[in-house]
Amino acid sequence: MIYSFKSHIPVIHETSFVHPQATVIGNVIIGKHCYVGPSAVIRGDWGEIILEDGVNVQENCTIHMFPGKSITLKEGAHVGHGAIIHGANLGSNCMIGMNSVIMDDAIIGDECIVGAMAFVKAEAIFEPRSLIVGNPAKKIKEVSDQMIAWKTAGTKLYQQLPADCHSTMKEVEPLREIPENRPAQEDFYKTLQEIKKG
Repeated sequence: MIYSFKSHIPVIHETSFVHPQATVIGNVIIGKHCYVGPSAVIRGDWGEIILEDGVNVQENCTIHMFPGKSITLKEGAHVGHGAIIHGANLGSNCMIGMNSVIMDDAIIGDECIVGAMAFVKAEAIFEPRSLIVGNPAKKIKEVSDQMIAWKTAGTKLYQQLPADCHSTMKEVEPLREIPENRPAQEDFYKTLQEIKKG
């Protein structure tokens, strides 16, 4: 659902996909090839939220901030399921792990990876390529070339997803039995652990 707030109407590029069960409010700008999943809330009522090209905000995420702020999720930023971004800025091609919380005025540098369930305190600043975990979150090492290549490949899937959603997704009645010719699910992306083992 897309809502205006006061004089602001969200701006969403036509190549992006905002799920009908997501909520986008007010002063929000969404660039090209972005994906916003079901039950995500991007609430630009008190400030401005910018999603640059290729950003994905997965299911149940919340993006908001204190009044008068402007925040940017830079190109290719990847916000995992259930994460909360409250007044923080995210660098390009970074990944925020599932159920993480990134607090006000924090800065996550380019190509950082924040582990699942991390808590990044207000005003924390992480340099590019930091691997960030814990509560409170701390840098534990540099993000390797292998890790960022894996993350980048995963984000490319999400950058293709809006076009796939526009062309193939539609509301349907469920089948009541499994058809004999049901197509097999493709196996086209491995976990980082599978890649390391393989």
